[in-house]
Amino acid sequence: MGFKCGIVGLPNVGKSTLFNALTKTAAAEAANYPFCTIEPNVGEVGVPDPRLDQLAAIAKSAQIIPTRLTFVDIAGLVKGASRGEGLGNKFLSHIREVDAVAYVLRCFDDDDVTHVANRIDPMADAEVVETELMLSDMESLERRMSAAEKKAKGGDKEAIAQVALMQLALTPLREGKPARSAVVPEDDRLAFRALQLLTAKPVVYVCNVDEASAGVGNSYSAAVAERATAEGAAVVVISAKIESELAGLADDEQQAFLAEMGLEEAGLNRLIRAGYALLNLVTFFTVGPKEARAWTVERGTKAPQGAGVIHTDFEKGFIRAETIAYADYVAYKGEAGSRDAGKMRLEGKDYVVQDGDVMHFRFAN
Repeated sequence: MGFKCGIVGLPNVGKSTLFNALTKTAAAEAANYPFCTIEPNVGEVGVPDPRLDQLAAIAKSAQIIPTRLTFVDIAGLVKGASRGEGLGNKFLSHIREVDAVAYVLRCFDDDDVTHVANRIDPMADAEVVETELMLSDMESLERRMSAAEKKAKGGDKEAIAQVALMQLALTPLREGKPARSAVVPEDDRLAFRALQLLTAKPVVYVCNVDEASAGVGNSYSAAVAERATAEGAAVVVISAKIESELAGLADDEQQAFLAEMGLEEAGLNRLIRAGYALLNLVTFFTVGPKEARAWTVERGTKAPQGAGVIHTDFEKGFIRAETIAYADYVAYKGEAGSRDAGKMRLEGKDYVVQDGDVMHFRFAN
């Protein structure tokens, strides 16, 4: 498992160009006119992690399998989308199951690329997108509320709990605030997440800047960063144009191109890191001669549940986890060296998986 990220934004902000670049496909038609993406596009990429390559080299693994990141690209939204304007409203349902939502914001000046509102104002663009998502959430909740209230009046305990959760979300929405601003008790957070509200999901602001601003950003992206900090959201500065050019290069040419542009790494890497941090995710590894593989879990996941990500039988029959920290695996050149040095630990059911753990699970059939 990796994580799934929905990509939303106004038309002509570089959303589909970015999607194409990040997924290295031409699945989404990128053109200088609104609504060029008329179907939701889904693309998967392997999450780059140099640790996985290092582990595979040490273990002489025949195959390297990274964890996956899924992007879901939605047609450009416009003001009034929730009432049927444009095309984006038809596809919002496709991002209800994503883990986070990336708001792609235009942070560049270019007279040759039209803006649907004839102005460059990423903050205003963010407000339009957020408003449409909030209106969509309100419509979804109010539609479900009617049926749930009828069941609740009949004493249905599950319906009573559902009504309470939906009211919790509707309160900020009716005040013009996203559902993620609702104060949800710890015990109800999983159920609240199951409502699949668009504005309850964590947000990553993706500032699409001109090539010259790709390294440090510009005044537009600085304003977005200020908003992100205030909201506890993530922000990433990316030049979709650079990412598009990078995607067309061979792997051995990419680093030279990045260096020429004054960049240390691709925007995809920064976006992934921002998403992992926002969602509180960590990566553990399984390593052997057949394959070296990365797995993603939420921070705080215990060993049996980590094993369950690989296979449900591993969780059900969990006995213990043979665990080596990544740094030790590298320092002692593999499993045998780490074991001889006393760096392999036998961890039980209460062990919390740490980022970089190399794990081998023992389980009963």
